[in-house]
Amino acid sequence: MKTAADDGDKHDLHVEVCLKSSSNATFQDIKSVVEGRLQDKNIWLHDSSLWDTVGRDDPLLNTHVETIRWADVDAELLGQGTSVLFSFQVRPHVHVYQLNEDGGEEDDEGEDGVVSYREWQLPAADFEGQWDALHYESSIKRRLLQYASTALLFSDLGVDSQLISWNRVVLLHGPPGTGKTSLCKALAQKLSVRLNDRYTTSQLVEVNAHSLFSKWFSESGKLVSKLFGAITELVEEPAALVFVLIDEVESLSAARKAAAGGGEPSDAIRAVNALLTQLDQLRRFPNVMVLTTSNITEAIDVAFVDRADIKAYLGPPSEAARYEILRSGVLELARAGVVTGITSAKQLIPYKELCLLPAARQGAAPQAAGPHSIGGPAAAADDASMSEAEQAAAAEAQALSRALGQVVAACEGFSGRSLRKLPFLAHATADSLPFPCSCFEFLAAMKAAAEKERADRSELTAG
Repeated sequence: MKTAADDGDKHDLHVEVCLKSSSNATFQDIKSVVEGRLQDKNIWLHDSSLWDTVGRDDPLLNTHVETIRWADVDAELLGQGTSVLFSFQVRPHVHVYQLNEDGGEEDDEGEDGVVSYREWQLPAADFEGQWDALHYESSIKRRLLQYASTALLFSDLGVDSQLISWNRVVLLHGPPGTGKTSLCKALAQKLSVRLNDRYTTSQLVEVNAHSLFSKWFSESGKLVSKLFGAITELVEEPAALVFVLIDEVESLSAARKAAAGGGEPSDAIRAVNALLTQLDQLRRFPNVMVLTTSNITEAIDVAFVDRADIKAYLGPPSEAARYEILRSGVLELARAGVVTGITSAKQLIPYKELCLLPAARQGAAPQAAGPHSIGGPAAAADDASMSEAEQAAAAEAQALSRALGQVVAACEGFSGRSLRKLPFLAHATADSLPFPCSCFEFLAAMKAAAEKERADRSELTAG
């Protein structure tokens, strides 16, 4: 008879353990300790930090570990209103990593001194936290992780790539400011952590697509070959995981289309043909993934589109995404001391919880994306089981969160990039905002800044 403890009924829980830069502990030692301390522990999903559950009273972890967090719990659980995973429901996967703080290194051998690529050793301090900071309505992040897992599985099982084709090429497209490049970098960072027990090193190579074209006839193809020769040297090491990022890939395809209008093949066509050939040659390496972005889908060449396994559209942030982006910005300013009155993230209620409040269903706050809560402080403020102090705290949290909801409504149509700038603009352009200011004062300033931004855009379009 099947029980809840059967392995098939367990939920995968990825636990990411970041070591301090000063730590000299081995990854395996830390992993063993965390795995041991996770046994018989229940996981509360309203807080992604596992420090209190796992690390608080352990001397080794206190000495060597910066953070312990769970990541990417099955979205269906959160949608079903699950607030806790009991120990018998969890299948933990512990990933220990240490950030590289060296930054990106530039290649200075491009045409006329133009940098042809930039390389990071992963996981990089530059990209830490970027994955969690990106909010999308669709399940694109989970889809990308599953895609990478399947590509690795098929390679491990020796699936014949002549019969089942996959190229390990991803194309993210959509309007500017929607986080396409950031998601590519965050994905590379995430996979470098998830797969570090398999690959000893990970690199991200960001290609400057414009540097692949030379003003000298026949030189562009050589530049492409030289670039991918360097990339091939990296991937020939089986213990190295390599990500190649080509931003604005439409510039390559557009150049090829424009050149096709001439009577003879041009240098641009040769360069793009060389690029496509090099991508085909990378297919034989299981340890490389090519990540590309585009703002202008109509300019992308069909030959390149055919090579992309995933072609995912990233549009402007949804209402839920706008709320969470602005919520994270306000919480960061509260942490930095710019905004007062917020001592806990629970004082700004997460979007899914806010939607469940009675007033929210009546239109005073964002409408629910789903019917279930993920637990937390969204209980009615007049709950008889709560003390007067708890009721007052709940009422204030609801008022703050609804005020943020009004800012979100004023930001409809804004890109993720614009939303990230809004807290700064609110503080920079407010006429009489004190320092520090209350959260209510700051939310009012943010709403005013959003309305000013919309008016400025209208004037710009009219002009």
